[in-house]
Amino acid sequence: MFFANPQSLTDFVKSPKNDAKIARRLWVCGGPGCLAAGSAALLTALENAAKAAGLSEKPELRTDMTGCLGLCERGPLVGVEPEGHLYEKVVPADAEELIERTLKKGELIERLVNDPKNPGRQEHPFYKPQTSLIMRRMGRIRPDSLEDYLSADGYKALALALGELSPEEVSRRVEASGLRGRGGGGFPAGLKWSSCRLAPGEIKYVIANGDEGDPGAFMNRSLMEGDPFAVVEGLTLGAYAVGARSGFIYVRHEYPLSVERLERAIAQAEKCGLLGRNILGSGFDFHLETVEGGGAFVCGESTALMASIEGREGQPRVKYVRSVERGLWDCPTLLQNVESWANVPLIVEKGPDWFASLGAKNNSGTKVFSLVGQVRRSGLAEMPLGSPIRVLVQDVGGGARPGRTIKAVQTGGPSGGCLPLSELDLPLDFDHLPAAGAIMGSGGLIVMDDLSCMVDVARYFTNFLKGESCGKCAPCREGLGLILRILEGLCRGQGHPGDGQELQSLGRSLSLTALCGLGQSAANPLLSTLRYFAEEYQEHEEGFCRSGRCQGLFHPAIDPDVCTGCGACAKACPSSVISGGKKEPHVVDLDGCISCGACLAACRFGAAKAVRKK
Repeated sequence: MFFANPQSLTDFVKSPKNDAKIARRLWVCGGPGCLAAGSAALLTALENAAKAAGLSEKPELRTDMTGCLGLCERGPLVGVEPEGHLYEKVVPADAEELIERTLKKGELIERLVNDPKNPGRQEHPFYKPQTSLIMRRMGRIRPDSLEDYLSADGYKALALALGELSPEEVSRRVEASGLRGRGGGGFPAGLKWSSCRLAPGEIKYVIANGDEGDPGAFMNRSLMEGDPFAVVEGLTLGAYAVGARSGFIYVRHEYPLSVERLERAIAQAEKCGLLGRNILGSGFDFHLETVEGGGAFVCGESTALMASIEGREGQPRVKYVRSVERGLWDCPTLLQNVESWANVPLIVEKGPDWFASLGAKNNSGTKVFSLVGQVRRSGLAEMPLGSPIRVLVQDVGGGARPGRTIKAVQTGGPSGGCLPLSELDLPLDFDHLPAAGAIMGSGGLIVMDDLSCMVDVARYFTNFLKGESCGKCAPCREGLGLILRILEGLCRGQGHPGDGQELQSLGRSLSLTALCGLGQSAANPLLSTLRYFAEEYQEHEEGFCRSGRCQGLFHPAIDPDVCTGCGACAKACPSSVISGGKKEPHVVDLDGCISCGACLAACRFGAAKAVRKK
């Protein structure tokens, strides 16, 4: 794309867009889940089928790859525009039919949709409760196309800011919007912006934190891969507001596609005068680059991240002086999560009052959540802040899988808390979750069913955090090791009376004395499970695991009154010790049973249960 001068680019950005030249398009999902399920091969098959059908000379009928469409559980996904249909579980063998029937004729392929009577994406039960702002361009643009981004109202906010607003006015808009940091802390973004803007110093920096390290979380990755220009535009607005001339996007090394898409976006923006010197003819200069992290979880902490950018070991420091005053290379630095930056163009363009009207009191806007675990429909979902957990889990996610019941939901990643079923009406926001022993975090949400052992869950996350701790302070370095040893003993049947009380004391001490946010929140999984599932700790002290997760701490038993004789348990048993005829109650021979729990997981009717050893 070429523009003769900054004014012609500004005029294009501000002008109404018309995509009428595209009659119909098949959008293949390029999100992490669909790519893993084979969407790249699907796109190749569709392109080959389109070429064979003679569509190469018909640009109004196209097939392209877009960003994450959200419903990862049912991928690969294909969105159909302008009809708005959503095809699920599409494979390369479907390519010819998709081209002939849908792309050329506009026909619906009923076997590929969730509900033939309501085939539209917005009517799908996964999407219907959602409010799409951050993910609004997914399914509408090619991630690596500046032309597509501009045609979807991209850079309108920057043109408005550089043409009509002072840096102070941009900063005030963010402050008035009530935006809070989406990286987990929920700190008011506007306060950061104004503090950095007013901090003394000629050199200032802006940074986007894309070091997403939570197990099961991929919100930031999907945003960087699916709409990288939104992050770049947000950073440019932030740099203008606080007086920065340089910025960095810190991305974990395990996200190579994110780095590739961001660098391509930066290069295109520089070529068209949207980055670099004299942006849009305004006299404002801003240079942006990506930095790859080594994958250390602790580098998600702001001061450790800045140390990593400087080339030093990623270790946190005590924040006697805030980063907005002395951050990167001791200069005032504005650091926000990539999702926070993607909200900024919306706030500047539509106004702070509009943004503040979304969400809940003191929790403006929407939040993208990674919904994973033992739930029917997993993926990325965007909800207004303050939405009840139940809406996300039951309505969007579809609730527990057949034969299972929801036991707990963990919010906030490995440092988050585990909430029981009774707490599902809690609002998902930055204020209510901490009071219940959980945190918002960056938006990871893991659903656990009745086969989850909460002692084992605490052990898993403690082990993860111990491995990711930088080891700088003794409470984190030594405390996590002590907690892990006790939890491992409980899960092996080597627990002792009073272990739960000792864990409670260690967890509280760690929270109060650790140096950085990682250590201060590392005991959350332990303390929340002790709070809501204390009886399971008591049972583990006695050598019993009610969930059948901890091998050797139970015997499986099949209830003859509930068993339907389907044979699923017998097929799953690795020791072949389950017998029974078709449609007859089955029996476990305990002499050869290894107490692995496979039969409990296979049973969809609740007949197989864990019982205490005799």
